[in-house]
Amino acid sequence: MRIVFIHCRTYCSNVAISANCQITRYGRLGQIDHAREIFDRLQAKNTVSWNSIIACYFQNNQPAEARHLFDGMPERTIVSWNGLISGYVKNKMLKEARSVFDQMPERNVVSWTAMIRGYVEEGMVSEAESLFWQMPEKNVVSWTVMLGGLIQDNQIDKARRLFDSMPVKDVVAKTSMIGGYCHTGRLTEARELFDEMLERNVVTWTTMISGYVQNQCVDVARKLFEVMPDKNEVSWTAMLMGYTQCGRMEEAMELFNAMPYKSVVSCNMMIIGFGQNGDLIKARKIFDQMREKDNGTWSAMIKSYERKGFELEALRLFSLMQKEGIRPNFPSLISVLSVCSSLASLDHGRQVHAQLVKGLFDMDVYVGSVLITMYVKCGDLVKAKSVFDRSPTKDIVMWNSIITGYAQHGLGDEALEFFHKLCSLGVTADDVTFVGVLSACSYTGKIDKGLEIFELMKSKYLVDPKTAHYACMVDLLGRGGRLQEAMDLINNMPMEADAIIWGSLMGACRTHMNLEMAEVAAKKLLHLEPTNSGPYILLSNIYASKGKWADVANLRKTMSSHNVKKLPGCSWIVIENEVHMFKGGDSRPHPEQSLIMGMLEYLGGLLKEAGYSPDGSFVLHDVDEEEKVHSLGYHSEKLAVAYGLLKVPEGMPIRIMKNLRVCGDCHSAIKLISQVTSREIILRDANRFHHFKDGRCSCRDYW
Repeated sequence: MRIVFIHCRTYCSNVAISANCQITRYGRLGQIDHAREIFDRLQAKNTVSWNSIIACYFQNNQPAEARHLFDGMPERTIVSWNGLISGYVKNKMLKEARSVFDQMPERNVVSWTAMIRGYVEEGMVSEAESLFWQMPEKNVVSWTVMLGGLIQDNQIDKARRLFDSMPVKDVVAKTSMIGGYCHTGRLTEARELFDEMLERNVVTWTTMISGYVQNQCVDVARKLFEVMPDKNEVSWTAMLMGYTQCGRMEEAMELFNAMPYKSVVSCNMMIIGFGQNGDLIKARKIFDQMREKDNGTWSAMIKSYERKGFELEALRLFSLMQKEGIRPNFPSLISVLSVCSSLASLDHGRQVHAQLVKGLFDMDVYVGSVLITMYVKCGDLVKAKSVFDRSPTKDIVMWNSIITGYAQHGLGDEALEFFHKLCSLGVTADDVTFVGVLSACSYTGKIDKGLEIFELMKSKYLVDPKTAHYACMVDLLGRGGRLQEAMDLINNMPMEADAIIWGSLMGACRTHMNLEMAEVAAKKLLHLEPTNSGPYILLSNIYASKGKWADVANLRKTMSSHNVKKLPGCSWIVIENEVHMFKGGDSRPHPEQSLIMGMLEYLGGLLKEAGYSPDGSFVLHDVDEEEKVHSLGYHSEKLAVAYGLLKVPEGMPIRIMKNLRVCGDCHSAIKLISQVTSREIILRDANRFHHFKDGRCSCRDYW
């Protein structure tokens, strides 16, 4: 009988052990229901079983159920109490953890250390330190946790004093101290401690190398890396980061090729490094060769394209990412939003907005500002305002986004209304706010209002006018034909006028045909930006309008001798998430060129009947009127409008983007096109938006 009893007891014990292991396993996998089912079926529950199921609930962020089970335990050990403290700490519930700690019938070194670790992890270092010095006994883990807390809090000198008083300094403690010195730039002290160590592990070596890398001592890091006895993946990656961060991509590539194992992290670093250096071909090659990619990989490649102006490639990659079923992370979505803003791809922007809503990011103030900017640049002011109105908190960046948006769309009254509302709510306006407000006045001809706000900037709003504000004022006065006042303002500025200011004045001279002042502005601009074609083109415009073809020819010769290239006019339209680009006189015709030409011919007939006569003054060639008319008919914005009429369904606005300022003839033509076709056309040029509807433009011809 005794033999049978012993066998039965052993069997029951083994069942409990097996069940406890299964409970722990399911808890780690997040399958809490399976874990609970095994626990409930277990007839002989021991303390370990209870501790295991309680730990499962804490692991799966269900602290209330964990506490309920703890309270129902028939018997508790100190391990149970310590598990409760650790569980609360993992769930960032420090008050509850401390309450349990204070109620414990007895405590051991693990109890004290768990509570101290909780304070350290939450940045409550003074509370951790106070508790640490109350400990009746300390082990090497307690000392190391407290040391790490002081280092984390940048109290390096206090950390060193604690380190010196440690009875036992193991490799972990010494490595932590080295890391603290490196983090604060005290490399000499870090290296002294490193050199004193009789025993170093791979983490110690990597910490010292990373310290040199973080402090831009890449060559010293490489020397240490070369004599490192054993290297792991982290060591190789740390050294690689040193080269990629400082742009030494040849050495980075050499090291990358020598790596025994190329991790996803190291590949991502190479993509970022090549991307920042502008070598997108090499970045994409690494991207394409990767067998395994994470969210960071896609984000790095999309960001590289976005930063270097390859917006179409960024959008294509984002589409590919979605096709492969990869959920974009936050940085990817923000990069794509920026691309949508640049290309005015509203449909893509809406998709990204939907994903931000799903990820619960849409209520973030920063995200709100980016979304407003995207909708503004895509020409959807209604949606931009909706995002603004729905945001529970609004910072100055968000206010600036909506004010600038209304200004760019030529809605000066609405922009000023938002500005006054901002002030009435006690929000402090900054220099960006006044750029938006003054631009609104400039775009809508509110000269007196603009002058009044400019005068009050410093006296009432305590914002010193900067170059950007003077540029707005020169633009304001110049558009209104008050060129001499604009020049006087430039001459009396407290700082040197930059190219933007002289460019604003020159644009006004072109509008009001003031050749003498235009030549002064052009001279200044050519000194500031000798390779910029803008001043040449504007001056050539004025010469051409006055029939001074010899002066036009001389300007062209000067441009040629200085190798100044004219930026070609380019317009685009997004149809079903695909960007269609058009250039005036493009040698590479659109795949549907014959349809576009047919639409232009049809429009030409409608416009002629409506009384349209092409304005040849916008053609800079000394050619006859027939050639001028032909040239004007194929400007890029007209090609894009024609394609939009063919592809955009009735009732939906046609959204066109242009990289330069829309020409006067195209502006007149598109106004009439909106009338004869009964279509709304929204054109975003380099300066602002034009909303064409029923033969009128939102700019009221003041642009």
